Amino acid sequence: MPEGHTIHRLAEDYAAAFAGTTVRVTSPQGKFSDAAALLDGTALHTADAHGKHLFLAFGAPDPSLAHWVHIHLGLFGRVAFGDAPAPPPTGAVRLRLANDTAYVDLRGPTTCALITHAGKRAIHDRLGPDPLRPDADPAAAYARIRRSRTTIAALLMDQGVIAGVGNVYRAEVLFRHGIDPYRPGREVTPAEWDAIWHDLVELMREGVRTNRIDTVRPEHTPEAMGRPPRVDDHGGEVYVYRRAGRPCHICGGEIRTAELAARNLFWCPACQRS
Repeated sequence: MPEGHTIHRLAEDYAAAFAGTTVRVTSPQGKFSDAAALLDGTALHTADAHGKHLFLAFGAPDPSLAHWVHIHLGLFGRVAFGDAPAPPPTGAVRLRLANDTAYVDLRGPTTCALITHAGKRAIHDRLGPDPLRPDADPAAAYARIRRSRTTIAALLMDQGVIAGVGNVYRAEVLFRHGIDPYRPGREVTPAEWDAIWHDLVELMREGVRTNRIDTVRPEHTPEAMGRPPRVDDHGGEVYVYRRAGRPCHICGGEIRTAELAARNLFWCPACQRS
């Protein structure tokens, strides 16, 4: 499932291609056809992201009066941009936007729904703060973390606690701060949380910029260490994610993996002591 930086990057891409233009809106697959007919020929005004949720505003410039499309890619959703003229759609295209210069196809999302501004607000209200949003309040996340017996690794994946963090950022930020993923949230100190939050902000901003996840510090890059670059379909240089059984870049110990909250956890027991 895409992590939050990908969704914020998509919001930027949608805005760059379509904001302020009259858009042709279709649903070649047919599952969004009624809403597409309502939106067709209107202008896209805003593209917004919160965690793993993408929102597109059509029609009225006033957000409270706009028609909002709520998109959640889930595990199988894909977005593909291209230059105009748009070719005939192939596969199950749920939503196509097109104007005189570009088109974009959405396939296989978990959610693609027309909602009101109040419905959008309700989604924001159930999500935790997003490190990539200017309105994010890290204290709100820590207020829940410091009261919880749940592991910090599980809390970081709870979108109601902090929005946008997925398996890669979870594993990597805990390694970067030497925190045992099994430590209860209530044992994470305010200083540790502050460091985690600010690190997530910087790492995820860089992810938006480059459209990939890189988490290793300059002294641990392949060039600095004289090691081969990582080869993985997720791209990017990492410390522990998907490196189970391989030596840690820092201590040389073996990277471990285990299942936690139905997801694979990766960590270095030597660098992330209890």
